[in-house]
Amino acid sequence: MNYKNSYKATKKELVSLSVYNVGYQKCDSLYQWGPGVRDHYLIHYVISGCGYYELKNKKYELHAGDAFLVYPNQEVTYYADVSDPWEYAWVGFNGSDALSILNATDFTKEQPYITAAPFGDKILHQLLCIYEVRGNEFEQAVEMTGRLYTALALFMQGATKKPPQTSYSGYVQKAIAYISANYSYPITVEDIADYVGLSRSHLFRSFEKVLEKSPKEYLTSFRIRQACNLLENSDLSVTAIANSVGFENNLYFSKAFHKVKGMSPKNYRLSARSVKSDTDNQT
Repeated sequence: MNYKNSYKATKKELVSLSVYNVGYQKCDSLYQWGPGVRDHYLIHYVISGCGYYELKNKKYELHAGDAFLVYPNQEVTYYADVSDPWEYAWVGFNGSDALSILNATDFTKEQPYITAAPFGDKILHQLLCIYEVRGNEFEQAVEMTGRLYTALALFMQGATKKPPQTSYSGYVQKAIAYISANYSYPITVEDIADYVGLSRSHLFRSFEKVLEKSPKEYLTSFRIRQACNLLENSDLSVTAIANSVGFENNLYFSKAFHKVKGMSPKNYRLSARSVKSDTDNQT
């Protein structure tokens, strides 16, 4: 019997890690998704049955207890077996912590699956718990993210590879911690590099390796994400919000915001509040 239970978050307020979607499904014979790409990370855990995961002209046969990872912007296809179609649970997510955490698991772009995943029952339990606490209120987003961290920690605990203490990921995590605590001040990439104890070029290589973006791009996107929260949830002026997230020049803030979001801060606020009003009217 085919069934599908899924949830998609309409707001992703948490910068470090946010759940984008979650669910579980018993697939029909040859049920297929793709070929296509996702704009976020997506983990599937196979509960029962069999299916196939294809990317880069390779096909992987997966069974109950296995897990596979879809990376953002990679074209993939996955489909159920004809005679023993799989049942799986999944969670989609993104955020500044995502790639560095995944780098501490056995998932890699060269081998984006784990056979007989350790702690499989516990991982499945956490994925189902994320679904159970689903919702778009802030406290629900926090609880979903907490459960996601626990699920990812299980993959980390079961990893057979152990990254060195001075890995790129460690440098990036230290830089992210500094940014999280100081983004409201006019900090620069040089300030971040000094705190981490690296040259600017070494910091750049670390960010490109782990997050596939530069420190400056990360800092700007972090500030813009915080600005979005203030635009949606406060009555502060655009100038006050610019100052609050580390932009000393209001014009530069507006240009940076438009580049990331495709609209001005004012229009973003109007759009966000219009969506919220429509949602409130439907409940």
